[in-house]
Amino acid sequence: MAKRKRNLDVAKMIKEGRGIGKGDKYKPWIKIQDVPSLGRSSRIRGIKTGRQHELLSDMERNYFYFLEYSDKVEDIREQFPLLPIEDTILIANELGIEHPKHPETGEFIVMTTDFLVALNYNNKFYEVARTIKSKDDLMNKRILEKFEIEKQYWEKRGINWGIVTDEEIDKIMANNISLVHSYKEISSVDSFNDIEISELKDLIYEFMKRIIDNEKAMRTICNDFDNEMCLEKGSSLCIFKYLIINKIIEIDITERINVNKAIPSISIVEKSIKKVEAI
Repeated sequence: MAKRKRNLDVAKMIKEGRGIGKGDKYKPWIKIQDVPSLGRSSRIRGIKTGRQHELLSDMERNYFYFLEYSDKVEDIREQFPLLPIEDTILIANELGIEHPKHPETGEFIVMTTDFLVALNYNNKFYEVARTIKSKDDLMNKRILEKFEIEKQYWEKRGINWGIVTDEEIDKIMANNISLVHSYKEISSVDSFNDIEISELKDLIYEFMKRIIDNEKAMRTICNDFDNEMCLEKGSSLCIFKYLIINKIIEIDITERINVNKAIPSISIVEKSIKKVEAI
């Protein structure tokens, strides 16, 4: 949706391939350097796409982590353009709503949806469009008018559109996912660069044995394991995070992960053990 000042050459952006492609080939319509963000912007390399994602606010970042953690999500396309622009102009005219314009030039601007998400639910593939917005902003009449244009655009394409507010995004869960997100590929962690893959697998299996039904603080368990296995300090914490993000072990992801305390109710997900063999 149109929510930030834009001074962008639309023709040039289309020529660059922005808003086109899927997976690692997709290029978001808006990048961080294009506009001043209303919040803290983030660039995060995605697990599902393998590309860098351009997230323009804290809320977008937190919602992105939810999408990354979901087993149903296949692809994430952020800052997705509502093209061709003639479609949104027509919708605005039909609704009797003023189409977003550039504040300086007065030209119509391309609207965007924060996320277009591809889902696989029981082998049924479909897409949903989601806009991220503070609940307080929903009291703004102009914002709601823009949302109506966005909603109609997606309805005409048979795609479910919805608003996700800050109240629906669990910050604790999002923070937990952010802590483990970059440990999806354990073999790429620096402290394991000189360790043979077979040895790394053995370390992971042994570490899993140590953390089940262990009432010690996770940091203590990890420090002891590092010392016993002659590993670089912090290596076992990396393994712990790898096990979480790959869902090889199950914890209560809605409770803040505090490695200075015991992590309650850790269980091994048997169907995910094969992920270790795939390293």
